[in-house]
Amino acid sequence: MGAETIFALASGSGRAGVAVLRLSGPGAGAALTALSRRPLPVARRASRVRLWEASGDLLDDGLALWFPAPASFTGEDVVELHTHGGRAVVAAVSDALVALGLRPAEPGEFSRRAFHNDKLDLTAAEAIADLVDAETAAQRRQALRQLDGELADLYDGWRTALMRALAYFEAAIDFPDEDLPPGVVAEVWAQVRGLQDAVTAHLAEGSRGERLRQGLHVAILGAPNVGKSSLLNRLARREAAIVSAKAGTTRDVVEVHLDLGGYPVQLADTAGLREAAEDIEEEGIRRALARWETADLGIVVFDGGRLPELDPVSLGLLDTRSIVVINKADLASAIPATLQDHPVVAVSAVSGQGIAALETQIEAAAAALLGQGTAPVPTRARHRSALAECIAALGRARQAPLTELAAEDLRLAVRALGRITGRVDVEDILDVIFRDFCIGK
Repeated sequence: MGAETIFALASGSGRAGVAVLRLSGPGAGAALTALSRRPLPVARRASRVRLWEASGDLLDDGLALWFPAPASFTGEDVVELHTHGGRAVVAAVSDALVALGLRPAEPGEFSRRAFHNDKLDLTAAEAIADLVDAETAAQRRQALRQLDGELADLYDGWRTALMRALAYFEAAIDFPDEDLPPGVVAEVWAQVRGLQDAVTAHLAEGSRGERLRQGLHVAILGAPNVGKSSLLNRLARREAAIVSAKAGTTRDVVEVHLDLGGYPVQLADTAGLREAAEDIEEEGIRRALARWETADLGIVVFDGGRLPELDPVSLGLLDTRSIVVINKADLASAIPATLQDHPVVAVSAVSGQGIAALETQIEAAAAALLGQGTAPVPTRARHRSALAECIAALGRARQAPLTELAAEDLRLAVRALGRITGRVDVEDILDVIFRDFCIGK
């Protein structure tokens, strides 16, 4: 890793005022001197340079920054070229770099080199990808906390404590004739039990961190013609779904992505729930119910113009995930304050009445499901899998009949925690982690 010198466009592609090309590897400095025909600039200070082709043609007039190893993002020699952002300029500079023997970087290769050079642990590398992909304030905050090392510090602290406990068991195995000080064994087991409880409580946060990364899934459900599509359009502030007075217009799930109070929400309009008139509508209803099964929240919509009559199918959907909405509130003579102990939000998707109150309720539900406290949370399925392995190993250790078996299970628990941050051999999972990175990271 790192024998070749790589480069990539680290800024966005397309037409722009400035483009940033990043170089990393042992040939980065030589490439800069070849392009600029000048000695290397002062480290970590922007210098104006003219970049030349080998033929003598001028490529561009821009800035260069030189980061000698190991004080760089990757831990290798790194150069950043800040050029004009036109496609022709970027293409010409890239061609010149290839001619000098550099190769284009693979997705995530810069971050992977940083990991191998102990500049990042795996959770920080994942946080970089999350920060690049962040679309809402809550996603940005979670990624920054992880990048700052909060998650790694938590796991490394647990791992260190388990290694200390393991050392006592190793001593008992290696020196069976030497009695441990009185009370030490009980104290070590108390520490193991406390760590098991702490990891279990942490895992109980479930998929909160993953939900925040991927977005909260919210389904809009109800009978035909209650105004589900109009409600989706009003919340999305654009005509995302077709609206028609004809029942059964929505046949498939229509999704929009929203930022509500800083939380990412994937809002889905679904087919009206009724006895299907044809096969296509029946499939749409099946998909609507399937979306409800996997949704984090459901906005169950009733027709205010038909009160006090309430659709029995929609009533049957109400559970702890439900937000009850009565649409066409301007047509209702009286609107109940609650429905099956759910607060009722009265709205008019046509006029906008009550939409702000509905958004506030969705934001509150999102905050309850996604909001972070003071402690960091797992953000990926691999984190939760390793934590579950750690808990299982600690449970076996506490039940082990022999000291040797308890020590082996403690080793497995330590290893499980180490895999999250990369403190053990994790070559088998590196490809999975870095393959979805953007080029230049």
